[in-house]
Amino acid sequence: MFDQLGGPILALFPFILMFVVTSVTTLRERRSGTLERLMTTPLGKADFIVGYALAFGLVAVAQAAITVSYAVLVCGLSVDGAVWRLGLVAVCDALLGTALGLLASAFARTEFQAVQFMPLVVIPQILVGGLLMPRDRMPEALQVVSDWLPLSYAVDAVNAVTVGEEGWDLWRPLVVIVGVSLVALALAAATLRRRTP
Repeated sequence: MFDQLGGPILALFPFILMFVVTSVTTLRERRSGTLERLMTTPLGKADFIVGYALAFGLVAVAQAAITVSYAVLVCGLSVDGAVWRLGLVAVCDALLGTALGLLASAFARTEFQAVQFMPLVVIPQILVGGLLMPRDRMPEALQVVSDWLPLSYAVDAVNAVTVGEEGWDLWRPLVVIVGVSLVALALAAATLRRRTP
C-alpha cells in the first residue's frame, strides 16, 4: 500500500511544509519591519525575494533529503529509478512550495491570511493533482484543470522515478515545476510592497 501512496505523498509533503513555513516566516519578517529596513539600502525587491528563496531553498534541500531517506530506508518505499532522482524531485517540489509561499506572503497582511491561502493554493492541487486518483481516470474537465496545477507535475515526476522512467517522462514535469517556481518568484518580487501595511 505504501508503494502506491508513498510516492505521491512524497510529492505533497515538501510542497505543503515549505509553503506554510515560507509564507508565515516571510510575513512575520515584513510585519516586524525588517523589509522596510532592508529597503532603505540599495537592495531591490527582487534581491529580497531571491535572498529569501535561497535561504528557504537550503531548508528545502535538507527537508527533502530527510523525507526521501525516511521514506526509502525506514518505510521501505520501493523505487525502481535512482534514489537521487527522487531526492531531486522532492527538492524541486519543496522549492515550488517556497516560491508559492513567497508569492502568497506578498498578498497577505497577517499570518492568519497567509495560512488562509492554503485552501486556495494547496487544496485544489491535492484534489485533482493525481494524489487521490490517477489523472487519466478523471473526467476530462478535471484533467484540463489538473494540467494547469504544478503539483500534478510533481506527482507525475515522483511516479516516473518510482517506476524507473529516465527520459522525457521524468524531465518534462521537472521543467514545468522549475518554470512555475521562477514565474512565482518573479510575481512575488513584482507584487511585494515596500511598506508594511
